[in-house]
Amino acid sequence: MRYYVIALFVIVMDQLTKWMIVKRMEYGESIEVIENLLYITSHRNRGAAWGILEGQMWFFYAITVAVIIALVYYIQKMAKQSVLIGVSLAFMLGGAIGNFIDRVFRQEVVDFVHTYIFTYSFPIFNIADAALTIGVGLLIIYMILEEKLAKEKTNG
Repeated sequence: MRYYVIALFVIVMDQLTKWMIVKRMEYGESIEVIENLLYITSHRNRGAAWGILEGQMWFFYAITVAVIIALVYYIQKMAKQSVLIGVSLAFMLGGAIGNFIDRVFRQEVVDFVHTYIFTYSFPIFNIADAALTIGVGLLIIYMILEEKLAKEKTNG
């Protein structure tokens, strides 16, 4: 249950921040937070990461529903084994649902976190995207730890 609370928290924060951007900023408007590093920029994305597959909404609907079903299944199956995998899957579930809500109700995803890394303008993203990335990162850490544990058992 706690993993669904984490996912719900991600969804609420994602949708709240997107609502604030839509209601308070004009499309394309940018607010400097930290000069040459972090800006809040009102942007829309009709595709996936970096705008790929723009306009393929039915594809995104189908893939996202399949991903959500798989994530719920794996939360039910795997989260009992490890808090790390449970949190990882919860972040991914919250992120997937957050962007899915945008695609269903807006036909586009609201993005607003705009960063510059050594003068490179990183693609604008949102909390759902960040949650997905954190979830995948935690999953990779989990897999590395599990592999290390398995090697220790066989060598031990």
